[in-house]
Amino acid sequence: MEETHTDTLPLTMNSSEKKETVCIFGTGDYGRSLGLKMCQCGYSIVFGSRNPQMSSLLPSGAEVLSYSEAAQKSDIIILAIHREHYDFLTELTNVLNGKILVDISNNLKINQYPESNAEYLAQLVPGAFVVKALNTVSAWALQSGALDASRQIFVCGNDSKTKQRVMDIIRSIGLTPLDQGSLMAANEIENYPLQLFPMWKFPLYLSAALCLFFFCYCVVREVIYPYVHNMEDNTFRIAISIPNRVFPIVALMLLALVYLPGVIAAILQLYRGTKYRRFPDWLDHWMLCRKQIGLLALGFAFLHVLYTLVIPIRYYVRWRLRNLTITQATLKKEDPFNTSSAWLSDSYVALGILGFFLFVLLGITSLPSVSNMVNWREFRFVQSKLGYLTLVVCTAHTLVYGGKRFLSPKILRWCLPSAYVLALIIPCALLVIKFILILPCIDKTLTRIRQGWERDSKFSKSALNGKTDI
Repeated sequence: MEETHTDTLPLTMNSSEKKETVCIFGTGDYGRSLGLKMCQCGYSIVFGSRNPQMSSLLPSGAEVLSYSEAAQKSDIIILAIHREHYDFLTELTNVLNGKILVDISNNLKINQYPESNAEYLAQLVPGAFVVKALNTVSAWALQSGALDASRQIFVCGNDSKTKQRVMDIIRSIGLTPLDQGSLMAANEIENYPLQLFPMWKFPLYLSAALCLFFFCYCVVREVIYPYVHNMEDNTFRIAISIPNRVFPIVALMLLALVYLPGVIAAILQLYRGTKYRRFPDWLDHWMLCRKQIGLLALGFAFLHVLYTLVIPIRYYVRWRLRNLTITQATLKKEDPFNTSSAWLSDSYVALGILGFFLFVLLGITSLPSVSNMVNWREFRFVQSKLGYLTLVVCTAHTLVYGGKRFLSPKILRWCLPSAYVLALIIPCALLVIKFILILPCIDKTLTRIRQGWERDSKFSKSALNGKTDI
């Protein structure tokens, strides 16, 4: 039989730096992990359990008592139990009166109950100070030690002093507490761990929709059309040729969609003549997802590069080169060198390389470890000025790819232009509008609005005199 206590010794405990005693209700995986972490940081831990004699695998030196006995040992009690087991707390109302109850519970689905677990706990034990915290970090993350020291922990509660004590404990175990306000924020905090990539849903759906549309569009033009008209079997293009058209198109369009909401916001501010009116919810959400959209655009650009690198080893390409060589040898004929075509080809490749480099640079600067090392002006310069430069270069890359065929009627199939022509609509329109917005007469007005000036407002004159609030 195993012993009832682990042999793990506290890593940072120092007898001269002994901290206060903390009570933990619950001896499950999370309770044991949290208790071990706090023991390593110098806290005395008392576990409350419904079966103290049956509890095992607890940190060395921790006591295990009944709920009532454990609650009397400390005025900070962490509840590592599920909401459906809170009923026993009503029997401990007198013991818990004036105590700090830290609710760390989560539910199985979003908005499972009418009120949050923390608010329900406050109703069950009205004499206690309830604080919501530690529900966004897992038991495994607690066991990972210093590697998890940068994890942020949301904290909320109605009493600022008790909330501060809980935040001090969280900070002392190597985590970063974030004050979210009163207990009314508990519902949002409890829903947060249940959300599956909340900021990635819209970008992923958007990317999937664009991929599906352009894939079907290219299949119609390059597979179905040749089969209907000439009985050519071009289904092999579905594997590499068509994806290598779809991926750069989606990358370019997603990059344009990163900067489009900013342009729309600027137009709205110019139209309204003020910055003090909320944007529509869809525009707010779009702007919050711009980083994720940009990273997906970078991912599609990577795929385009990889697919392009395998083109020389494709059977179709090698077959065409062999046939062309044999044909020219048989006819004793060679194609004359075309300087114009060489310039177009080299320009297309050079713009693609430069655009991909700028794309990668944007992606690197969006990483927290990099963005935290630059100030706001530097970050804005990279993400805005350099971002628009990337869009210009990638748009030029696509335009040069089209070359003389760009507006030629010969490229139409069932009156459908090439897919890259459609891909240029949003980027080109965006760049034209952006060019108009940076004209001095318009940019000056927009800058004044963003500094607090309002059209047709009694504060306008004060704003013009530099008396607006920042």
